[in-house]
Amino acid sequence: MVKIKICGIKNLDDARLGVEAGADMLGFNFYRRSSRFIEPDEARKIIDSLKCESEVIAVGIFVDEPLESVIEMVRVSGVGAVQLHGDESVAYCADLKSALNGITIIKALRVNDSFQAETATSYPVDAIMLDAFHESLRGGTGKTIDWEIAENTRKLVPQFFLSGGLSPENVAEAIERVQPYAVDACSRLELSPGRKDPSRVKAFVRAARSG
Repeated sequence: MVKIKICGIKNLDDARLGVEAGADMLGFNFYRRSSRFIEPDEARKIIDSLKCESEVIAVGIFVDEPLESVIEMVRVSGVGAVQLHGDESVAYCADLKSALNGITIIKALRVNDSFQAETATSYPVDAIMLDAFHESLRGGTGKTIDWEIAENTRKLVPQFFLSGGLSPENVAEAIERVQPYAVDACSRLELSPGRKDPSRVKAFVRAARSG
């Protein structure tokens, strides 16, 4: 069964909403330039509150953050997985993987016209995510990607996360077409940046599980 990640969590109510709807992972954005940014210590309060209620995996999202800073924010926040959503190098990923022994590392790659699926095989990480390219945004664009590229990439990596404009309206089709390990959604489940729409979160999970 496909895993479901709800990203851009900024408050306990939305975290509980995601858990109750059936999400497997919740994403906390530690990129300061994002409208969905949350301080690591605030994320920790939410994560600790959920521990007695759920086994949901908390994922910290980072963008071109210094290695030592990522390690410290993982410690402070208590996340169980790291998503690298910047231009982090292969060497950086290898160093972080070694430093965060036991923590799942997801490398997000942005798909543009020149993207080659084979690029994903270079990164020594646990999972690869494909997301839509945007000149200034790092995730949360609401734009879909070419699912044929996603399908080709999925065949090459150990675990594949599909992101980019997924919604209650298209996620079932995306899963059927791409067969990802996990789907990731954010902007199209919101009332405003960082504030989830309960009806759309629930509808997204239902649609993702419908297959």
